[in-house]
Amino acid sequence: MGPGTADVGVFGGSGFYRFLDDVTEVNVDTPYGPTSAPISIGQVGERTVAFLPRHGAQHQFSPHLVPYRANVWALHSLGVTNVFGPCASGSLQGHVVPGSFVVPDQLVDRTHGRPDTFFDGPVVHHVTFADPYDDALRQVAIAACRIENVEVHDGGTIVAVQGPRFSTRAESRWFGGNGWEVINMTQHPEAVLCREAGLRYAAIALITDFDAGLDGQDIPAVTQEDVLAFFHANLETVRRVLFRALAAPLPKDRLEAGPGF
Repeated sequence: MGPGTADVGVFGGSGFYRFLDDVTEVNVDTPYGPTSAPISIGQVGERTVAFLPRHGAQHQFSPHLVPYRANVWALHSLGVTNVFGPCASGSLQGHVVPGSFVVPDQLVDRTHGRPDTFFDGPVVHHVTFADPYDDALRQVAIAACRIENVEVHDGGTIVAVQGPRFSTRAESRWFGGNGWEVINMTQHPEAVLCREAGLRYAAIALITDFDAGLDGQDIPAVTQEDVLAFFHANLETVRRVLFRALAAPLPKDRLEAGPGF
């Protein structure tokens, strides 16, 4: 890999704005405007890693305004094959406790109005998305959690909501009543755009709170301050898991991409 290239990407979530210490910052021009922040490129062993905080270096992008297309396009242009997406998330089920991790295998989209495809036309492409997350990369993330003695749930459904507000109690009960485990604001369209670009993608959800409508429990309302504080308190654990995953054998081939990639 030469300067300005990488083979693995990491999208930092809420409270996760820096990852590597010795980095080169790269600005990538994209057809979709600037990325959330300059991309930091550094080494983890022999692996070249591109890190990009999806909300921006100062958390200036609300979930519905993150420039997802620019972010994914930029990682693709740098040569990235595999992408890990750590994200702060809420629990919709009593057995998924704060402090644990979920590596989801399914996604439900409840967002609206976000630019969520590279194929607005005139080129049309319908991506296969039955399995939103790459299983090989998921297994790497799960193994990394277990080696680091982090409680991890293998699989689960994450529902992506529009934000920036948190759910009402009724919405939360509905989501949990469907059997979904995790709630988050950024997994759509990040996951589907990676799939369109042929990038392997796995989310790593750190559970920061029980969502407000957890059935049968008196759960206080979720606040932004509490979520960010919890994520910050557990940031070193997230970093350890990521370093462990980045040191593991990773797939070398991209997935089949849509036209133009």
